[in-house]
Amino acid sequence: LKRLVVGGIDRVYEITRNFRNEGIAAIHQPEFTMLEFYQAYSDYLELMDMTEELFRGLAEKVCGTSLIKYGDVEIDFGKFTRLSMHDAILKHWPEYAGARPGMSDLESKDALGNLLRKLLQDIEKQIELYRGGPIQQYEYESASPAHKLTIQKATLHEILRNLEREPLGKTIGDVFEAVAEEHLIQPTFIYDFPTAISPLSKQKPDDPSLTERFELFVAGMELANGFSELNDPFDQERRFRAQVEKGGQEAPKEVDMDYIRALAHGLPPTAGEGVGIDRLVMLLTDSHAIREVVLFPLLRAESQDAADDAALPGAAGGSESGGKTK
Repeated sequence: LKRLVVGGIDRVYEITRNFRNEGIAAIHQPEFTMLEFYQAYSDYLELMDMTEELFRGLAEKVCGTSLIKYGDVEIDFGKFTRLSMHDAILKHWPEYAGARPGMSDLESKDALGNLLRKLLQDIEKQIELYRGGPIQQYEYESASPAHKLTIQKATLHEILRNLEREPLGKTIGDVFEAVAEEHLIQPTFIYDFPTAISPLSKQKPDDPSLTERFELFVAGMELANGFSELNDPFDQERRFRAQVEKGGQEAPKEVDMDYIRALAHGLPPTAGEGVGIDRLVMLLTDSHAIREVVLFPLLRAESQDAADDAALPGAAGGSESGGKTK
C-alpha cells in the first residue's frame, strides 16, 4: 500500500484477512480482519483526530448513541484520553506498591530493574494476603485477584530476566503491557512508542528514542495502531537489518529490498493506520470472545480438549465449561 503512495495515489485503503502465527485467546485469532489505510501529507496527530471521529460516528450509527454498554461498563466514545506510554505506566502503577514511580525510574535499565524488583516483592506480599483459598483456572475477566497477580508476577519475572539483553524501549513496552494495558477501559490513545518496538515509525525530532506512533485501547483491547510513516530509505534499511540480525519468532528473515527501493523513489510525509475490525465488532455487539464475531473461528480439536480435561486434577470425564477454547 505504501508503494502505491510512492506511485502517486495519496490515499489508499484495504479491508482484508490477515494471518499471524500467534496463539488463540479470548481476543486473539491467528486469522483476523483488518482495515488498513494510508494518507499522504498527514501525520499521527491528524490520524488520532480522524480515528476519534470514525469511532464516534460508528457507535452512533450502529448503536444509536456514543455511549455503549460493554459487559458491566459503559464505554463513552464521546470522550477520548491521550497518554504517552511512559505516563500510562506511571498512572496505572499498582496502588499496593506504594508511592508511584517517577519518570526517572523509566530512563535507565538500572533504575527500571530496581523498580521491577520492588514491584515483584510487593506482588508477593499481596498474594500472601489472598492465601487460604485455592487458585483455580478462570477466564481472564473473572479471574481471582490471587490468580491475576500470579500471572502478572510470572510476566514481570520474565521481563526482568530479559532486561539486560533487550533494548530499554522493548522493556518499556513489555512493562506497559503487564502493568497498564488492562486498565485502559475508556477510549485511550497511547502514544510516544519506543523506537525499539516501532521499526516502521518516524522518530520524534526532539527525542530519537521515541516515535510518532499511537495505539487506541478500549475495554483493555488494542483496536487501532497508527503512526507517521518512516520515509527515510537509509534509516529504514538500517532498522530492517537490525531486526533480521536480532532474529526471533516475529523478526523478518530478510530485508525487504523492494520496499527500500520504493522509499528511495520518495515517499511523501505519510501517516498510516490499521484497525482491528473483529474487535471493533465485539465492542459494538457486546461480545466478549472474538470467536463470537468470526464466521469460522479457529478452535482446538475436540480430542485435545478431552485429553486436557482428563489430565486435570480430580477430573472424571468431560467438562462443559469450554474454558480452554479461547
